[in-house]
Amino acid sequence: MVSQRAQAIQPSGIRKMFERVASMKDPIDFSIGQPHFEVPAAIQEAAIEAIRSGKNRYTVTQGIPELNELVAGSLETRLGKKLDRTLITSGVSGGLLLSYLSLLDPGDQILLPDPHFVLYRVVAEIVGAEPVYYDLYPDFRLTRECLEAAVTEKTKVLLLNSPSNPTGAIHSVEELQIAAGFARDHDLTIISDEIYEAFCYDAPAPSVAEYSDSVLVLGGFSKTYAMPGWRLGYAAGPDELLEPMTLLQQFTFVCPNTPGQYALLQMPEVDLKPYVEDYRHKRDRLCDALANGYGPIRPGGSFYVFPPLPAGFTGEQFVEKAFERELLVVPGKAFSRRDTHFRLSFAVPDETLERGIEVLQSLTVD
Repeated sequence: MVSQRAQAIQPSGIRKMFERVASMKDPIDFSIGQPHFEVPAAIQEAAIEAIRSGKNRYTVTQGIPELNELVAGSLETRLGKKLDRTLITSGVSGGLLLSYLSLLDPGDQILLPDPHFVLYRVVAEIVGAEPVYYDLYPDFRLTRECLEAAVTEKTKVLLLNSPSNPTGAIHSVEELQIAAGFARDHDLTIISDEIYEAFCYDAPAPSVAEYSDSVLVLGGFSKTYAMPGWRLGYAAGPDELLEPMTLLQQFTFVCPNTPGQYALLQMPEVDLKPYVEDYRHKRDRLCDALANGYGPIRPGGSFYVFPPLPAGFTGEQFVEKAFERELLVVPGKAFSRRDTHFRLSFAVPDETLERGIEVLQSLTVD
């Protein structure tokens, strides 16, 4: 009765944590990747006003012109070049589905980073494409060698994610130039997931779109403005790709969240620096505290740390041991073919951060 496609999909190791949180009175939740602060007041008020003023019906499929213009202008400033077109999507997840449907036929291959956000693999399987992995271990740096080891004559797409979920790594200009050259040599389209672009702690994250025109940039507002439940993102890139994506959106998502689109017109009024500075402090506190016993690579962006498992633990054993002490973390194998790391989200209040650090330090001496 149920399709083979649906039967083949396994529950996300991340989403399982939602069920565990519901069973605990006062968990230390380092598992969920969403900001701990609330939607900025200016955007909240604009959303309320949009609802009250009747902006609750369908918009045009591609999203309201004013928001597209705002996104396009921001990208032009950041990239130093104007992209052909933008499309407001139902989150970056919606952009991923539309882009895969537009670029990949059954049997085509897409190159994904290992480690990677689980949705990249699952959406490939849904559309009948084959995920193939380029290995970023041990330092999460991209090389020509790791890409060449993965490419075949069936490869159509290279996916990049910088800043990364789960590692927080930011690809350097040199790495992105390598990726752009590799894609040109193999006639590949690049999908660049830049959802965490606003959360960079040592220097801004460059984009591969600065070095190639055959790039689809995916970004969103869920992380930046603490609105994951609003389901709003964007896609930007060449006309020949945005045209089919827009058509597919018409027959799937129909249009993006209407009052949310109008509320996001207030983005220029929001100062993100205090949020970024707060997360920089949390990153440094967590990485310094875990230097002995874990030795994580300090992330340049996002709000994740991806430490190695302590000696003697599998991912499942470590997660269960942490759970016994009311600490929720995600095993690295939820993001990888390897079972060598685990993911922490430091998007939590300082008090929760300190409680989690205490538990993590205790787990290495038991």
